[in-house]
Amino acid sequence: MQDTIKFGTDGWRAVMCDDFIVKNVKIVVQAISNYICNCGLSKKGIVIGYDNRFYAEDFAKVCASVLIGNNIPVFIMKKSMPTPITAYAIKVFNAAGAIMLTASHNPPKYNGIKFIPEYAGPATPEITSQIEKEINELFNGKRILFTDIENNKLLHEVDVVDEYLQHIKSLVDFNVIQKAKLRIAFDPMYGVGQDVMKRILKEADCEIYSINDFRDVLFGGKLPEPTPENLIELRSLVLDKKTDLGLALDGDADRFGVVDNKGQFLSSNQALAVLCLYLLEDRKLDGKIVRTVATTHLLDAIASKFGAKLEETPVGFKYVGQIMQKEPVVIGGEESGGLSILGHIPEKDGILADLLFAEIIAKKSKPLSTLLDEIYLEYGHFYNTRLDIHYPQEKKEKLLNELRTNPPSSIVGYKVKNVSTKDGVKFLLEKDSWVLIRPSGTESLVRVYVEGHSKEVFKNLQDYAKKLLV
Repeated sequence: MQDTIKFGTDGWRAVMCDDFIVKNVKIVVQAISNYICNCGLSKKGIVIGYDNRFYAEDFAKVCASVLIGNNIPVFIMKKSMPTPITAYAIKVFNAAGAIMLTASHNPPKYNGIKFIPEYAGPATPEITSQIEKEINELFNGKRILFTDIENNKLLHEVDVVDEYLQHIKSLVDFNVIQKAKLRIAFDPMYGVGQDVMKRILKEADCEIYSINDFRDVLFGGKLPEPTPENLIELRSLVLDKKTDLGLALDGDADRFGVVDNKGQFLSSNQALAVLCLYLLEDRKLDGKIVRTVATTHLLDAIASKFGAKLEETPVGFKYVGQIMQKEPVVIGGEESGGLSILGHIPEKDGILADLLFAEIIAKKSKPLSTLLDEIYLEYGHFYNTRLDIHYPQEKKEKLLNELRTNPPSSIVGYKVKNVSTKDGVKFLLEKDSWVLIRPSGTESLVRVYVEGHSKEVFKNLQDYAKKLLV
């Protein structure tokens, strides 16, 4: 029997009908209510959003019943809504934060609660630890308050799509896209971004060929995650219809996927590099480049050429968002498919990302893969990947301690120049190659990220990592 609830990298996620049940949802929302009241923000109210998962609307009403039971006004979305739009609604209503019911790209049996504070970005570890403290007290008998929400004056049904689109049009050059009359293949992966994205593309005078654009709580039997394996259908559509671009969103539309007109899927690392260069060179934006510790160092090379400072954070967009709140950031991104740019909220947004790639195609009139090849000619090749290696939970700490206290002097013939313990253990090698060993906090896995400047070094680094974790 579960006796507490922990927040992971991006909120609390659990299997429905197991840990994600109405009783536990009430506990988490009561803890959030206590946190809001302790901060003196209860009168500002809370936004509630939800994605396309099973029972989503009903879980949203459960959340509302607890918030209103604590005398907190609620702005609940009239229909399912992407995470970035739910986050933006905080700004629209000057709310104290938002509760987003989503498990993002996780399997269909999962659901989750993501708390987004008043700054409209992911909750910091300090905030989630305070909420977890409240959760522990609730498991120990502290009272949960809830009430009937029907016809309650504190309940407001809202729709902020118009406001969001107006804001997005200030960040994306719609005139350039409209003039190009782009042909776009689109796969929302049965997720919640389908209606909004199709509306935006139509307003941008794009010809749209869409697939998987209806609600399916089983996501067609696949993970709603825009990976090469999951976007084979989109790639075929791009080639069949001869479109200019293929765009995808994950289940809650905070992550992007992109396929160029040659049918080539660009990894998040590759796509971030193309967009980073475009924003610095073509848009001439001024500010810092921010990436996580697991993201490509190609961004470092691009930033260096343009005299832009680069900052590295631990894994998790919440760390990127913290920097975006404090200073101008041209682009903040992570290798798992999340990004935001200067002028936007400090939350990852797949809709914005997809539209920016449409702008690049319209402006450059070149395939994204060609733009990427031009970057490689200028900055050299960066080969990278992530390996998920099964590793016993009880041995993880011993492994990390050994790597921290007794690091190798060289790896695959390259000298170890520096060791970073910002998040896991990262060995920085000569020739700007690197290896990051980062254990999963929830699974019997160690995630290993490698990057090398040649296919041979890249392969050797992968082999080294596999032998290390035998």
